[in-house]
Amino acid sequence: MTKTNAMRLLDQQKISYETAAYDYDENNLSGVHAANAIGLPPEQVFKTLVTKGDKTGILVFCIPVASELDLKKAASVSGNKKVEMTHVKELLGLTGYIRGGCSPIGMKKKYTTYIDQTAFLFDKIAVSAGIRGQQILLCPKTLMSLIQAKQADVTKKS
Repeated sequence: MTKTNAMRLLDQQKISYETAAYDYDENNLSGVHAANAIGLPPEQVFKTLVTKGDKTGILVFCIPVASELDLKKAASVSGNKKVEMTHVKELLGLTGYIRGGCSPIGMKKKYTTYIDQTAFLFDKIAVSAGIRGQQILLCPKTLMSLIQAKQADVTKKS
């Protein structure tokens, strides 16, 4: 297994975590596929979304893979009037990560990050390890502390 920047950062901080590898398909980079592949419910696997607020600039949101980011809630919690998704072409330059392998841990810059409140229903959640086909499992409170994230209700209700 290749050590990613996210894993090296966790190792440096002496934070315990597990990893889960899976085969990914370029044509199906969905988080639900990743969740199924590592045997966790989609509610316990979190995707990392990079957005831009009209007042605050780049913001990061970690939400369950089967959920959709509520842009109005995202704007409200972050002090913006409007929040929009960044274009996938901007992702590598902003974060150092590519689509399907964007981790909230170890981005190029420190962005304000919000973790959906549902993460705290679990002892462990999975987030991308920073490459496609690799997940990191760790305690959501540990993740929140490490990346200095805020807890918020930011998903659309189905």
